[in-house]
Amino acid sequence: MKSPKFWILIVLLLAATVVLRVRGDVDRVPVSEPLSQMPETLGPWTGTDVPLEADVLQVLGKGVFLNRTYKAEGAAAGNGVNGIPIGLFIGYFPTQRTGQAIHSPQHCLPGAGWVFETSGVTDLKGDNGHKIQVGEYVISDGTVKAEVLYWYRSHGRSIADDYKAKMYTLLDSIRYSRTDAALVRIVTPIVPNESREQAHRRAAAFAEQMNPLLPAFIPN
Repeated sequence: MKSPKFWILIVLLLAATVVLRVRGDVDRVPVSEPLSQMPETLGPWTGTDVPLEADVLQVLGKGVFLNRTYKAEGAAAGNGVNGIPIGLFIGYFPTQRTGQAIHSPQHCLPGAGWVFETSGVTDLKGDNGHKIQVGEYVISDGTVKAEVLYWYRSHGRSIADDYKAKMYTLLDSIRYSRTDAALVRIVTPIVPNESREQAHRRAAAFAEQMNPLLPAFIPN
């Protein structure tokens, strides 16, 4: 039996489709910097781009994507984070009018073989200095565990909930003729002899270092 949230999401998607067709097929898309220009150095971390496979790009659809692995090396890394990777994925969709939609981590991670062990939300410092709520998971594939932080970025908002993100897309399409939005996802392994809390602090520190840069690439 489908959950109430499932049917709410279906209703929101149908409503969004009707509204977008009625209002036409042209979005107002503010100018932004290309995601490829995201700095390769963020605090103590240095990043390396990881190309996405053609079949993955086909599934993701007509968006703009950044897939990068960051590492902190040497004394600047600080205790406990030296050389441990942090994966950053950003998928930005300038428009969602043509059937394009952001893929939730709740769907794409299991499709890649990951199992969710825990899920919830956590607070981070946002780009304006205020606290934001983001989604938080611990995932595993049988041999490896990882800490995941993710959130949707929509017109200056940071949204942890899939359904709220869809709702804002619908409302903003009516009010502002904008359907642009992005998913930000950060993944770091929970290495042997490390607690989940240590991995969380590493991911959160990275996210808070990056957050002030996001408005340049994902328009408010």
